[in-house]
Amino acid sequence: MIKIEDVKKSLLVSVWFIFLTFPIMVIRVNPIEKIIQWRWDNLIMVGVGSFILSFVWRYLLERKELGTNKDTDSSEISVSWSQKLFEDRRLYIPTLAGLAVFVVLFPFVFSVYQISIMTTALIYVVLGLGLNIVVGLAGLLDLGYVAFYAVGAYAYALLNYHFGLGFWAVLPVGAALGALFGILLGFPVLRLRGDYLAIVTLGFGEIIRLILENWNEFSFGPSGIANIPRPGFFGLELSLETANIYMYFLMIALALFTIAVVNRLQNSRIGRAWIALREDEIACQAMGIDKTRTKLTAFALGATWAGMMGVIFAAKTTFINPASFTFLESAMILSIVVLGGMGSITGVILGALLLILLPEYLRAFSDYRMILFGAAMVVMMVFRPQGIISNVRRRYQFKGSSQSGDAQP
Repeated sequence: MIKIEDVKKSLLVSVWFIFLTFPIMVIRVNPIEKIIQWRWDNLIMVGVGSFILSFVWRYLLERKELGTNKDTDSSEISVSWSQKLFEDRRLYIPTLAGLAVFVVLFPFVFSVYQISIMTTALIYVVLGLGLNIVVGLAGLLDLGYVAFYAVGAYAYALLNYHFGLGFWAVLPVGAALGALFGILLGFPVLRLRGDYLAIVTLGFGEIIRLILENWNEFSFGPSGIANIPRPGFFGLELSLETANIYMYFLMIALALFTIAVVNRLQNSRIGRAWIALREDEIACQAMGIDKTRTKLTAFALGATWAGMMGVIFAAKTTFINPASFTFLESAMILSIVVLGGMGSITGVILGALLLILLPEYLRAFSDYRMILFGAAMVVMMVFRPQGIISNVRRRYQFKGSSQSGDAQP
């Protein structure tokens, strides 16, 4: 039932939004004809829209609070739809089979453009999974992740330009250089956490970008490096379409490899140490976990995937320059991890596909892209801060009979 108090609050919100947007949405100055145009229809739209959205926002907040109280009162552990999907063999086996058929048939059904943007989305899937190690598992906020991406890309471009090294020779070199730079960044920030760690990593990313932009003798500056060769296939000459399909399947293989490795790491001894470090650093240290090694391992392994994807990116686009490695790229990869669900492999994959593919398919709304992106992030943080698919905590249930005293995990 609608209360008078709610109407008053929504009216107040509506007036406030009209006041804030008045200079932008209502007044238009034409300097050529020297006239001022008053767009009162925009004022009405802003007022009505903010009034309705305020009602919807308040209704959703009340629903969220009711759901939270219900979960607190209930003693049973609620199971999400994603958890049900992954635990029931009758559901996830047909789903995986259907997905595998779609992935294999995709490049033969869709156009070159569709294959290209899907390959880009897969690159961001792997980047998201790499950053998920640092941010999602170890809880270390890294805002300079794109620097390792740039290290891998420039490693391939420069080694190919100066020494003629091919893609397959440089791919492990890019991964190794990414890991090395991850360790170099990890050492100075061992004692930092939270906001201070974020500022230092942000500075590291900017230092790398500024070096690439200003050291012309080394990186060719803003002009970048062109004519980077695509990966070869046993010496065969590939057309543009065939090369795109080849890159697509290469990225599918690398994404599957990354998922397998990250999944094994997550359940390994070092993975449990990362989660312990994320939950409580002091308690983690008190339990005998080597904090230095744990942090450095997280930085090095996360940066390894970024270095590898940098090589792939340089080979895909055949041209790189410092403008490809700005802070916005780091923010986008971090958004993929946060939106998908920190620590969740499936969530990060879904987040990467949504954030990279949706802007391509919704180009009609390209002018409002950043507004929609910001609004989506605000809504997610308020109503689902754990992400689209939250990480499922391992649960152990004691099952034992009082007579025999046997216990099963």
